[in-house]
Amino acid sequence: MSGGHFNYDQARIKLIINSIEELLERNGRAKTEQELTDGFSFVGNSNHKEYYEKYPEEKFWHNYSDEVIQKFKEGLHYLKNAYVYAQRIDWLISGDDSEEAFLERLEEELNDIIK
Repeated sequence: MSGGHFNYDQARIKLIINSIEELLERNGRAKTEQELTDGFSFVGNSNHKEYYEKYPEEKFWHNYSDEVIQKFKEGLHYLKNAYVYAQRIDWLISGDDSEEAFLERLEEELNDIIK
Protein backbone atom coordinates (compact mmCIF):
# COMPACT_ATOMS: atom_id res chain seq x y z
CA MET A 1 0.00 0.00 0.00
CA SER A 2 2.92 2.37 0.71
CA GLY A 3 1.19 4.84 2.94
CA GLY A 4 -1.67 7.12 2.11
CA HIS A 5 -3.19 7.79 5.51
CA PHE A 6 -2.07 11.42 5.34
CA ASN A 7 -3.04 11.65 1.67
CA TYR A 8 0.70 11.78 0.83
CA ASP A 9 0.83 15.35 2.16
CA GLN A 10 4.29 14.68 3.58
CA ALA A 11 5.46 15.14 -0.01
CA ARG A 12 4.68 18.83 0.44
CA ILE A 13 7.22 18.96 3.26
CA LYS A 14 9.74 17.38 0.89
CA LEU A 15 9.03 20.10 -1.70
CA ILE A 16 9.71 22.79 0.92
CA ILE A 17 12.96 21.04 1.88
CA ASN A 18 14.05 20.95 -1.76
CA SER A 19 13.17 24.61 -2.24
CA ILE A 20 15.19 25.74 0.78
CA GLU A 21 18.15 23.59 -0.29
CA GLU A 22 17.99 25.28 -3.69
CA LEU A 23 17.98 28.71 -2.04
CA LEU A 24 21.07 27.74 -0.06
CA GLU A 25 22.83 26.46 -3.17
CA ARG A 26 22.02 29.62 -5.13
CA ASN A 27 22.68 32.11 -2.34
CA GLY A 28 24.49 35.12 -3.77
CA ARG A 29 25.88 33.34 -6.83
CA ALA A 30 25.73 34.67 -10.35
CA LYS A 31 22.90 33.30 -12.46
CA THR A 32 23.86 31.07 -15.37
CA GLU A 33 23.06 32.17 -18.91
CA GLN A 34 20.15 29.71 -18.91
CA GLU A 35 18.83 31.15 -15.64
CA LEU A 36 19.15 34.66 -17.04
CA THR A 37 17.07 33.84 -20.10
CA ASP A 38 14.47 31.51 -18.50
CA GLY A 39 12.29 34.31 -17.21
CA PHE A 40 12.06 36.03 -20.55
CA SER A 41 10.92 33.28 -22.88
CA PHE A 42 7.39 33.05 -21.49
CA VAL A 43 6.69 36.78 -21.74
CA GLY A 44 7.71 36.98 -25.37
CA ASN A 45 10.69 39.22 -24.65
CA SER A 46 13.95 37.78 -25.92
CA ASN A 47 15.98 40.93 -25.21
CA HIS A 48 17.10 40.03 -21.72
CA LYS A 49 20.54 41.67 -22.16
CA GLU A 50 18.93 45.11 -22.22
CA TYR A 51 17.07 44.32 -19.02
CA TYR A 52 20.24 43.20 -17.23
CA GLU A 53 22.11 46.29 -18.40
CA LYS A 54 19.43 48.33 -16.69
CA TYR A 55 19.24 46.06 -13.61
CA PRO A 56 22.69 44.42 -13.22
CA GLU A 57 21.91 43.31 -9.66
CA GLU A 58 19.37 40.91 -11.16
CA LYS A 59 22.23 38.85 -12.59
CA PHE A 60 22.70 37.36 -9.13
CA TRP A 61 20.51 35.31 -6.83
CA HIS A 62 19.53 36.96 -3.58
CA ASN A 63 22.39 37.01 -1.08
CA TYR A 64 21.04 36.23 2.38
CA SER A 65 23.10 37.11 5.42
CA ASP A 66 25.04 34.46 7.33
CA GLU A 67 22.52 34.73 10.17
CA VAL A 68 19.60 34.08 7.84
CA ILE A 69 21.45 31.18 6.16
CA GLN A 70 21.99 29.64 9.59
CA LYS A 71 18.26 29.90 10.31
CA PHE A 72 17.48 28.30 6.94
CA LYS A 73 19.76 25.40 7.90
CA GLU A 74 18.06 25.05 11.29
CA GLY A 75 14.68 25.08 9.59
CA LEU A 76 15.86 22.38 7.19
CA HIS A 77 16.80 20.19 10.12
CA TYR A 78 13.32 20.51 11.63
CA LEU A 79 11.58 20.01 8.29
CA LYS A 80 13.60 16.90 7.54
CA ASN A 81 12.67 15.51 10.94
CA ALA A 82 9.01 16.38 10.33
CA TYR A 83 9.11 14.65 6.97
CA VAL A 84 10.61 11.47 8.43
CA TYR A 85 8.07 11.38 11.26
CA ALA A 86 5.14 11.99 8.89
CA GLN A 87 6.35 9.34 6.45
CA ARG A 88 7.07 6.69 9.09
CA ILE A 89 3.80 7.29 10.98
CA ASP A 90 1.90 7.21 7.69
CA TRP A 91 3.36 3.81 6.81
CA LEU A 92 2.63 2.46 10.29
CA ILE A 93 -0.98 3.63 10.32
CA SER A 94 -1.51 2.44 6.74
CA GLY A 95 -0.38 -1.05 7.67
CA ASP A 96 2.82 -1.05 5.63
CA ASP A 97 5.11 -1.25 8.67
CA SER A 98 4.82 -3.16 11.91
CA GLU A 99 5.50 -1.29 15.13
CA GLU A 100 8.95 -2.89 15.21
CA ALA A 101 9.72 -1.80 11.64
CA PHE A 102 8.34 1.68 12.41
CA LEU A 103 10.69 2.12 15.35
CA GLU A 104 13.71 0.74 13.47
CA ARG A 105 13.14 2.80 10.34
CA LEU A 106 12.35 5.95 12.29
CA GLU A 107 15.61 5.70 14.23
CA GLU A 108 17.62 4.88 11.09
CA GLU A 109 16.20 7.75 9.05
CA LEU A 110 16.57 10.27 11.87
CA ASN A 111 20.19 9.19 12.29
CA ASP A 112 20.73 9.75 8.57
CA ILE A 113 19.65 13.37 8.99
CA ILE A 114 22.27 13.95 11.66
CA LYS A 115 25.09 12.77 9.38
